[in-house]
Amino acid sequence: MASGFLYPAPSPTRHHGPRGYSSYESYRPWLRDEFAFRCVYCLMREQWGRLTGDFHLDHYSPQVLDARQAADYDNLLYSCATCNLAKGSQRIPDPAMTLTSDQVFIDDDGAMTGLTDDVVRVIRVLDLDDEEHRQWRRLWMRIIDLAQRFDPQLHGQLMGYPNDLPDLSLLRPPLGNSRPEGIERSCFELRKRGALAETY
Repeated sequence: MASGFLYPAPSPTRHHGPRGYSSYESYRPWLRDEFAFRCVYCLMREQWGRLTGDFHLDHYSPQVLDARQAADYDNLLYSCATCNLAKGSQRIPDPAMTLTSDQVFIDDDGAMTGLTDDVVRVIRVLDLDDEEHRQWRRLWMRIIDLAQRFDPQLHGQLMGYPNDLPDLSLLRPPLGNSRPEGIERSCFELRKRGALAETY
C-alpha cells in the first residue's frame, strides 16, 4: 500500500454518538476525531494543508434530498473541500463503509483500484482515479518518502496527528452521547495516556 494512503480497517459502527446540536457545524470536533483528521474520500490530511476552509462536513444523504438528516451525526462525514464539491448532491455508497483497507488499493503509481462495485462507483462519481488525483497522490508519496529518509521531524509532522486534538470529554451535546465509551478511544485521550502512535 502506498505510503500515506492506507484506508482504515472496516468498522461496524462509529466511535462517537453526539446528539442534538441544532447546527451540524457543532459536530466538527467529533468528526475530526472520528475520521482521523483526514478526508474520508481521498485521505488528504489536515497536516497537509490549512485546516480553515480545507475541510467540510459532508452530508452522506444530501441536505437537498433529505433535510431531516441535516444535523444527524451519523449522516455526517469529514471531507476535504474538493471531494465534497465533487460529490455534491449525488447519492453514493457510504464511503465510511466502502472505502476501507479491504476494498481499496492504492498503487505506487498513484492509481486507485476499487475491489467491489460500490467502491468503483464512489471512485467514478468523485473522479478519485483521474490523472489529477494520481499526480496528487504521487506527489505526496514522494514528499513523504523524502521526509522519512532525510527529515524525520518533517515526516512526523506530515504523518502524525495535529497538535490541537479536541478534548471531547469537555463537550456536552444537547441530547447526550449515545456512544460515550468512544471518548476513551479518542485521540486526545490516547495521547494523554501515552498510547497514541506518533504516526499513522
